[in-house]
Amino acid sequence: MKLWSILGNSQKLDGGAMFGNAPKAMWQRWTTVDDGNRIELACRALLASPLNGKTVLFETGIGAFFPPALRERYGVQEARHVLLESLGEAGFRHEDIDVVVLSHLHFDHAGGLLAAWEEGEPPRLLFPNAAYIVGAQHWQRARAPHPRDRASFIPELPGLLEASGRLEIVDGDSSRALGDSVRFHHSDGHTPGLLLAEIVGPEIVDGEAHGGVVFCADLIPGRPWVHVPITMGYDRNAELLIDEKRAFLEDKLARNVHLFFTHDPGCALAQVARDEKGKFGTTHEHAELHARALVA
Repeated sequence: MKLWSILGNSQKLDGGAMFGNAPKAMWQRWTTVDDGNRIELACRALLASPLNGKTVLFETGIGAFFPPALRERYGVQEARHVLLESLGEAGFRHEDIDVVVLSHLHFDHAGGLLAAWEEGEPPRLLFPNAAYIVGAQHWQRARAPHPRDRASFIPELPGLLEASGRLEIVDGDSSRALGDSVRFHHSDGHTPGLLLAEIVGPEIVDGEAHGGVVFCADLIPGRPWVHVPITMGYDRNAELLIDEKRAFLEDKLARNVHLFFTHDPGCALAQVARDEKGKFGTTHEHAELHARALVA
């Protein structure tokens, strides 16, 4: 099995919102910030093939479904559908994807499911041969959003996914489409039912899989958020997220599971590290993955 990091459309968002209660004097040391107080964010997907005999895409980024006015409002930097271009550079078309795993349905993670905006055209799903995997708890949230994050959802998307006949709703730690090759962890701090997909590693120690890769989604958007106290203003429950993140990182460190970041513009993959004071960080960082073998 090989892994590719697949860049989608990039985005700029307010740095204060992305770093929650951390002061700007702290977070501006970790990233670049423009005159509008916005920071650069990637919307990166992970491609794995063959995984359980399938070509699997973990997330689709923000895509190009927004009309121009909303594209500007939400800081989307490109009008074209960058994800499709990046898939092509890796040797794949969206029609080649057998499974799309969605950590959640916020538009910056699921918007790439849709074709690029065209005036007068309704939203249209891409990936016509793929099963779409969504967590059960989050599916309920997406169908009836809370005012807290209603603006983060694409209203038409749940209906399109249901109408496809290829939607699989996951309520445990595995799926029909991917079997034991992918283990799902669940988190509620950012949004109810966030699905964190771990590609199971090749080594078994005391009954536990070691050496895999986990898609961190918005539990840990990038390297700065590995530091446990750092959360986003977008998170539903920051204190819960911190507790979930600590347990998550302890588990991944113990089992040598690598972290895959969706929003970090400079890093796709890294190992978890912990210093002598117990602070988590990263090591062995990789900006891109090009047909990389699953790390052991």
